[in-house]
Amino acid sequence: MTTPDGPVAGQVMTVFRSRLRTEGAAAYAAHAARISALARTMPGYVEHKVFTADDGERVTLVRFADRASHDAWARHPDHRVAQRAGVTDYYEEYSIAVGDVDRTHAWHREPAG
Repeated sequence: MTTPDGPVAGQVMTVFRSRLRTEGAAAYAAHAARISALARTMPGYVEHKVFTADDGERVTLVRFADRASHDAWARHPDHRVAQRAGVTDYYEEYSIAVGDVDRTHAWHREPAG
């Protein structure tokens, strides 16, 4: 769940951009649901959200509390299986960018009343 404060310094953010293959989309949905549920159980997991653009590109933002928890997720055996399935069955293309959060700023409007 996103908090009004958003990311904090020291967390690790992953930006995963992808396009699904038409023939792999149904199997992908079921596999992704299982992997999403598993990610939520990982120590240090903060959140992940998926956005889909009008042209079909998908962007997944993933946030972990620190590098160690992020790397543990990256190496998790079930996650590794999902990564391999992505290449063989699900994705037309993808790119990954991972970075440490150095600086943040957040603002939210207080409810009227």
